[in-house]
Amino acid sequence: MRVVATQSLEGDTKWDYLSFEPGSHHLFITHGDRVDVFDTLDKKVIGAIPNTLGVHGVALAPELDRGYTSNGLSSTVTTFELSSLRVLGALPTEKKPDAIIFDPATKRVFVANGDSGTLTVLDALTNRLIGTVTIGGKLEFQAVDGIGRLFVNVEDRNALVVVDTAKLMVTATYDISAACESPTGLSIDAQSSRLFVGCRNKKMAVVNGNTGTILASVSVGKGCDATAYDPVLKQAYASSGDGTITVVNAETYAVDQVVATRPTARTLALDPVLHILYLVSAEIEGSAPDVGRPKLKSGSFQLLTIGR
Repeated sequence: MRVVATQSLEGDTKWDYLSFEPGSHHLFITHGDRVDVFDTLDKKVIGAIPNTLGVHGVALAPELDRGYTSNGLSSTVTTFELSSLRVLGALPTEKKPDAIIFDPATKRVFVANGDSGTLTVLDALTNRLIGTVTIGGKLEFQAVDGIGRLFVNVEDRNALVVVDTAKLMVTATYDISAACESPTGLSIDAQSSRLFVGCRNKKMAVVNGNTGTILASVSVGKGCDATAYDPVLKQAYASSGDGTITVVNAETYAVDQVVATRPTARTLALDPVLHILYLVSAEIEGSAPDVGRPKLKSGSFQLLTIGR
């Protein structure tokens, strides 16, 4: 794998999660106070979801023609129509909504409130708030298995929590501190119930979703902030802010490749059909600090395409 294309994008150098919808070939790029919608075939921004202050993530429900954004500064979720990108409304959450995901098993949207330690739950069929799940701690990425379980990283507790998406209750808490410090990125192999956890101690922990057993600990780059899993190629990916993607063989847990990207390219989205990865980055102004995120140059926002 390698960087096969770079493209400059307009706007501020603020971003978080990326989400990809294979049916439309649309990449949703969270971008400060809006979400840019990039058509990966036409290679251009074709629209935006506006007024999403401090947006972190986008959940996609193609079967319902709906999308949802988590707006960290306004503590709201914006609902929009996927086909037209028309905004349908907003609902309140608790403090600092961050990761957001659609659960196809229950047709519910789960919003991880980073500063409240809770999940706000939205019924996607009625667009109504239906409950809150209290977990505690600083919540990060989420993943669902499609049969009624949600997994969420608790960064400050080095834990992976399991939630029953129908009963809206915590069913298990896995201590993964033996392999993982400050878990951030999370993806799932639903078929074998394995979780790929990106950790700030430069590790990817592979965790059995049924038991919490740590199956492997693989070295990855510094500042890992996202993972993805390709069920066809049987590969897991960890993107890190040091400008690397670690490609892990999901059968042997060996590192197949370390792909050079660009510093700050810490989050990613996978096209599971074409097996392409998308990342965004911006140029660092001055020298990067040892702790915290660097200052970024205005007007340097770029989209990276990783292919073969």
